[in-house]
Amino acid sequence: MTQDSSSAQSRTVSVDDTGVRRRLADGSEEAVTWAGLSSVMVRVIPDGPWNEDVFFMLVGTDGKGTAVPSGDPAADALIERLQSLPGFDNEKFIEAMTTDADQAYVVWESSEN
Repeated sequence: MTQDSSSAQSRTVSVDDTGVRRRLADGSEEAVTWAGLSSVMVRVIPDGPWNEDVFFMLVGTDGKGTAVPSGDPAADALIERLQSLPGFDNEKFIEAMTTDADQAYVVWESSEN
């Protein structure tokens, strides 16, 4: 397994009642609040068994957001929280998590969009 030295690599991801924060290796931070969440996508990038290939893309109403790799230790807590969003598309989520297609799946959108 090769080590990726990219500055976009996560150092920590936290999921709490406020939202999701991802601190990157270069010290910068990406964040989105639950109140400001606009949409959730599952992005599948078939990149082989040794590289992260599924990301949860959270987009805020301000156009900013964060991408959380599915292999991150905080991913289980994030998935649990996402699945509790009203109107979350569990069938599309399952499809996204079981495919190897290079595709983005919108699994939730705010009714206020």
